[in-house]
Amino acid sequence: MSRMKCSLLFCTLMCLYVPHTTCAQTTTSPSGLHLPPLAEQSQGMGVPVKSEEQVNQERLQKYRELRQQEIRRDSDKLYQLTGELKEYIDKNSSTVLSLDMLKKADAIEKLAHSVRQKMKDFQ
Repeated sequence: MSRMKCSLLFCTLMCLYVPHTTCAQTTTSPSGLHLPPLAEQSQGMGVPVKSEEQVNQERLQKYRELRQQEIRRDSDKLYQLTGELKEYIDKNSSTVLSLDMLKKADAIEKLAHSVRQKMKDFQ
């Protein structure tokens, strides 16, 4: 065979055996996920692929953990402020509160409402 025929035969065989795919093409995996070709190929290679439901569950769990931390932080601040207000009232027997203590009482009220709302939203 001549060199030209060999090249032509080689090109023809390559065209038949090489699959025609593009980089932008996506496929559907057996689990129903739409993945790009490289991710589709990596499924059997031990690379974990999470479903949308799993990702949403993880986000929800993270949100709940952050909300719980906020509730704890706000509760600690509420405890501190109420302790300071109680100390002031115990030390001063007058019936009139200072402007600073009125602001502190207002902050306690706002913080208590915030904690209550977060606890409602948490459930």
